[in-house]
Amino acid sequence: MIVCIAEKPSVARDLAEILGAKTKKNGYFEGNGYQVTWTYGHLCGLLEPHEYTPHWKAWALSILPMIPQRFGIKVMGNEGVQKQFNVIKELIANAKGVVNCGDAGQEGELIQRWVLQKALCKVPVKRLWISSLTEDAIREGFKSLKDQSSYQNLYEAGLSRAIGDWLLGMNATRLYTLKYGKNKQVLSIGRVQTPTLALIVNRHLEIENFKPERYFELKTVYKDTVFSCSKGKFSSEEEGKELLQKIQEVDFQITDIAVKKGTESAPRLFDLTSLQVECNKKFAFSADETLKIIQSLYEKKLTTYPRVDTTFLSEDIYPKVLNILKGLKDYSHLTESLLKDKLPKSKKVFDNKKVTDHHAIIPTGVHPVNITLDEKKVYDLVARRFIANFYPECKISTTTVLGEAAGLEFKVTGKQILEPGWRVVFDDKSQSNDTNKDVNKDVQTDSDNNEETGILPDFQKGESGPHTPGLNEKWTTPPRPYTEATLLRAMETAGKFVDDEELRDAMKDNGIGRPSTRAAIIETLFKRNYISKEKKNLIPTSTGIELINIIQEDLLKSAELTGLWEKKLREIEKGTYEAGVFINELKEMVTSVVKNVKSDNRTFERQVYRL
Repeated sequence: MIVCIAEKPSVARDLAEILGAKTKKNGYFEGNGYQVTWTYGHLCGLLEPHEYTPHWKAWALSILPMIPQRFGIKVMGNEGVQKQFNVIKELIANAKGVVNCGDAGQEGELIQRWVLQKALCKVPVKRLWISSLTEDAIREGFKSLKDQSSYQNLYEAGLSRAIGDWLLGMNATRLYTLKYGKNKQVLSIGRVQTPTLALIVNRHLEIENFKPERYFELKTVYKDTVFSCSKGKFSSEEEGKELLQKIQEVDFQITDIAVKKGTESAPRLFDLTSLQVECNKKFAFSADETLKIIQSLYEKKLTTYPRVDTTFLSEDIYPKVLNILKGLKDYSHLTESLLKDKLPKSKKVFDNKKVTDHHAIIPTGVHPVNITLDEKKVYDLVARRFIANFYPECKISTTTVLGEAAGLEFKVTGKQILEPGWRVVFDDKSQSNDTNKDVNKDVQTDSDNNEETGILPDFQKGESGPHTPGLNEKWTTPPRPYTEATLLRAMETAGKFVDDEELRDAMKDNGIGRPSTRAAIIETLFKRNYISKEKKNLIPTSTGIELINIIQEDLLKSAELTGLWEKKLREIEKGTYEAGVFINELKEMVTSVVKNVKSDNRTFERQVYRL
């Protein structure tokens, strides 16, 4: 028998149906030469400190740092987990081969490898690697199984991540709790959790300590159009008033008109982070809610694998696009024009160099039935984004008009859409069926967010006339608190504000956390009462602020430094960095942190922070 191990019972059921293993047994399906079983959650995990040595059971500064000579794994103590593990172990003992059908990502690889190790698997193991759960994808995947050795780097990266989290979490949490917790509270420290909290705390303190500064803007209205002074802001009211008086006494003259035609590409396909950002902006979904919804759509075979960090498709997807578009029957009014001609194959969509294990999130072409309203909303975003990327580019005209009064230059810029191209996909107000009716009630289209300055009047160079100038008093404003959307972007770029998509792509290797784990990190901060939510804003609690205030080591709270560790983990996955070197670096870091904190003589009184 060939034993196939899926990530959960529902996936095992789909695999069994396709493989012909139709006889239901206790904990697995059997038939046609296959036995299909499943894991669920983390069946195995790293040993707890006291399981290495009883000496480590007590929380005491004297025993820190705890660094096992060799890390070990165990089957988790839950009765249901133990029962299912024993089923898997028995099946493997009598198998002639195993197919690892776990979640096709780093964490999924780690979970399955640990189960195979604990089950003492001695037979050859193949790996099923698929990007959707449709029947065609599964059949294609089984035709191209690879030896598990092909995914050794992925496993080593996952193992390094788990060991790093154990070393830092176990040691730093005990260390800070014993040193500063005053026996009242566990101070939880995490490799990604703590720098994420630091981002929120630092932003909050920036806002709290912000001192607004007054400035002035000189503008004038000519032909119902607001022109801004090219000199920008004035800190001196006197200077502004002096210039205002000068220009009041003369006519306004148009000195130059420049028209530049250009194009705008459709928004990129979704990776997990950009989908979470969009859903938070439009529907106020948390990152965790979005992940659960898109995971459900994946399991219902409606969208592809969600835990991805690329916005590109591999070139082998191109031949499948036509059938996917044909399958989007609820959007036939948008796809009809695409199906008449050859579909474009743009490098902005298809690029093998930008795709590693999985491609961007796209619909599979399977017709959605029996899905929830929230699932319809997310599916609609994914489907429209996919369709838009095969439409022509939007053609625009940008007009810049310069004018002057008393030698002082003024400027206004306006944008005009000449041909909407892909924008029609998001401007679409049709409600061709019940699905779109439900979605369009709540979906804010991309065009709703346009901050276009509009179409300008017909100006002629050299014309002049009366105008209405004014000096506006303004005050500088503090940065905005993080929302889940902006925090996810900050985690992706290690705390740096980056708006440009290409630059953001370049920084993803240095982001903190992985797309699949960032939602859980944010949820952990809520559960530990380190942050709270006010409307959409993430606000640190007094406990969260106090914890970051206590931590002096940049290694523990710097998003940039944590981003460097993430980069090394990705290099391990690519085979360009040694897992052993990474783990040794972490051991040295933990030893150094323990030494520094033990010698810290600061005293902390509980502080009250204005929130």
